[in-house]
Amino acid sequence: MGGDILRTRRDFLGMGVGVLGAAGLAACGGTSSSSTSVQPEVPKDLLDAAASLKGTSMGLLSQKLYSTAANDALDSSIKKFAEATGSKIENSLVQADAGDVVAKIDAEVKGGVARDLAFMTDSRFIAQFHALGDLEDVTDVVKALTAKYGEPCAEAKNFCVFDGKWYAIPYHFIGIGSFLRKDWMQEKGLTPKDVYSWEELRDVCLEISDPGKRRYGWGMMVNRSGDGNGMIEALINSYGGAIAANDGRKVTFDSPETVQAVTFLGDIYTNPKYKPMLPPGVASWTDTSNNENWLAGVLGYTRNSFSVYADSKTKKNPVYENTHVFSDCIGPATDKSLLLGQSQGFTVFKGAKNAPLAKLLAQYLITAPALVGVSKEAPGLVMPAWEKVWDADPYFTGGDPAFKMVRTLSQQPLPLKTKNGLEFPQKASAGQQAVVAAYVLTDMMQQVVQGTAPAQAVKSAHDKMVQIFSQQGLPQ
Repeated sequence: MGGDILRTRRDFLGMGVGVLGAAGLAACGGTSSSSTSVQPEVPKDLLDAAASLKGTSMGLLSQKLYSTAANDALDSSIKKFAEATGSKIENSLVQADAGDVVAKIDAEVKGGVARDLAFMTDSRFIAQFHALGDLEDVTDVVKALTAKYGEPCAEAKNFCVFDGKWYAIPYHFIGIGSFLRKDWMQEKGLTPKDVYSWEELRDVCLEISDPGKRRYGWGMMVNRSGDGNGMIEALINSYGGAIAANDGRKVTFDSPETVQAVTFLGDIYTNPKYKPMLPPGVASWTDTSNNENWLAGVLGYTRNSFSVYADSKTKKNPVYENTHVFSDCIGPATDKSLLLGQSQGFTVFKGAKNAPLAKLLAQYLITAPALVGVSKEAPGLVMPAWEKVWDADPYFTGGDPAFKMVRTLSQQPLPLKTKNGLEFPQKASAGQQAVVAAYVLTDMMQQVVQGTAPAQAVKSAHDKMVQIFSQQGLPQ
């Protein structure tokens, strides 16, 4: 998107709706061609609360959803709210994977020109904005929603809460999963399982590969990308390594466990034994390449948010029927997957000119009537963040076989623990989020692929992390 990561896609939704181009969320490509005409009702209590705000306006900053139709469904809900409350709402897009997104929004907040409300992925951004002093306390809204809709998704309680106060309102849960081609497995006499170790998965990927048939088992990259970041960090965690200690303040990356994990992953990309399972050109893949190749039917495994699953379902791609969905793999330090999922959180920025309307809009968009149209265009990717919203529409409980796994993921008891004392989620850390955003993990793996010894690459990455933590106000 070049230097300008923010674009207005609707000029005041109370006045009219335009056309939105396709976009990617957290490295999830794809578009949907279906249209949405849902006009969900706005609850009376919110209308009553907004009565005094008639004629006012506000700005919303939306993290790009992966499909045009999902964005349009969101706009439909916003438009309904604007019309029902007699307000004007300008909705702008933000590309979360532009590396300078935090700095640009921070500059807008400090300059007094930020939007009133935004939604951003909690585990990637909220701690950074909080550390910069950009966010308003929204505990009052979360308490009101909890009284009405039950508990929010489990991981949000870690990534949106600081010193006992909420600084983001859970909006929707983002399903993340691992995907295998069960038809390729069945041809080899392999029965899909719900739990794999990373070593087992690697061996399955090699066995189901057949370059002559354009079948490549291992559909993941270690290039600069959101998916690469996520896979590398998940694998290291399962081996008992982590960027930081559980308190999120001290860099602990350089450990024997991390070196063991990096050695294992590096071997996949450098050992001739595994070359048959690596897709051609994987060394130059961008953030959407694994999505595109999965949907093209040439990959046996990939790890992604549910965007690829959603795209295959909404477009009736034959890959959908042949997809086995399971959680993250386990490693030497784990007996169960450490997968948490993520959620989008609504933030009210400091200096918001219409915080009351922003808070009411957030309370509306989390409801089933406002959310279901978006979810139907992004199944598994946009799911309820609140306990009672899951049961408020039959689509959320029965719309797809994978939804049960996503709900379990969103409501599982936390923290998840490793055998060597790590706990996930760790305390939300601006340092850890900034390290991931700076692609230290993928750059480290690139060094290994190019011949650097894993122990040396890990030490170099550790040193970079120490610098970044210090820059984030966490001197080591």
